Amino acid sequence: MRTAAIVGIGQVAVKEHWETSLRDLAYQSIKEAAKDAGVDNIDALYIGNMLGGELSGQEHLGALISDYCGFNGIEAVRVEAASASGGAALRQGFLSVASGAQDIAVVCGVEQMTDVLQDKVTTGLSLGLDSEYELASGISSTALFAMLTKRYIHEGCCTPEDLAAFCVNAQKNGVGNQYAMFRREVTAEAVLKSPVVADPIRALECPPVCDGAAAVVLAPVETEGNHNQNHDCKYECDTPVKITGSAVATDSIGLDNRKDPLVFESVKKSTQNALAMASKKQEDIDFYELHDLFPIAAALSLEASGFAKKGEGALLGRNGDIALDGTIPVTTMGGCKARGNPVGACGVYQAAEAALQLRGEAGKNQIECSTGMIQCIGGTAATAITHIMEV
Repeated sequence: MRTAAIVGIGQVAVKEHWETSLRDLAYQSIKEAAKDAGVDNIDALYIGNMLGGELSGQEHLGALISDYCGFNGIEAVRVEAASASGGAALRQGFLSVASGAQDIAVVCGVEQMTDVLQDKVTTGLSLGLDSEYELASGISSTALFAMLTKRYIHEGCCTPEDLAAFCVNAQKNGVGNQYAMFRREVTAEAVLKSPVVADPIRALECPPVCDGAAAVVLAPVETEGNHNQNHDCKYECDTPVKITGSAVATDSIGLDNRKDPLVFESVKKSTQNALAMASKKQEDIDFYELHDLFPIAAALSLEASGFAKKGEGALLGRNGDIALDGTIPVTTMGGCKARGNPVGACGVYQAAEAALQLRGEAGKNQIECSTGMIQCIGGTAATAITHIMEV
């Protein structure tokens, strides 16, 4: 396989884009990414999106967006994996370039969520669950994560204050991200005094409903021992960010069918496989862009990925290990909590943010790094998609 790298990135500020359509959001991010990479023509376009049909009344996004961007004739498809759709699209783009099937591929994650009433958004987000055995009972994604949180606290793994530390960290990092929806710090006290949404999850622990789009350009790069690249593949990038590991794993879609619902097996397997592909270990990872849908998701992901022992993921928040100057920085640009949660686009935002870190362009949020890991989960971690990125 060839070495595939991110050679261009583009982001749209995450917010309520009431005046901007789904296709316009995608176009803006793709245009910026193509400009950053210095490319005019591409071979393939992969769109990560979860709710286009449900909320925007628009399916067939591959053809729609490729047409709108002036890329008619290319391979263009939508990729869906619930809230992991952006990561799934990134993996498809990676495989297409690494295999040699395509030379220049654009991956775009896009979501338009704020033009409809909240109840429709809640229903749409819950479609990532088991519709027959979970959704039919009236339960929502937030309620399921609340159940996980309550069980985690019941088992003595943490206190609510420990989990609030993930929100405090994310909001602090969001201040330095010009594309973030919330650029202000919060205290643990404010988090714990905010209204209860689904006991024990509170309002300031929930990611905001929002709109956004992010895009990355992928191309082959020549590395030591790998000299059979297509030299007609032209782009402009001083610091290509190589994707050296990529893996997807799944678990039972329903929490009730899992041996231990507090163990994200999909995260564990995808992390192990991605690290093995990249010939890396946990200690080689300088930062971890995890999918902080709720604090409990962050804590359990840290455990399943091997950065903490079972039942001790939340302690990394309490001890400050997840901060920019910590042992394993997470959500370095604000994550879902501060950047925002344009569901199907999150995996591509993670890729763009990680690329900024590795290119040394993260501004006030810059950390010293050469290798990062990004990961997004679908549903209640029924799907987990992990990528290792390095310079």
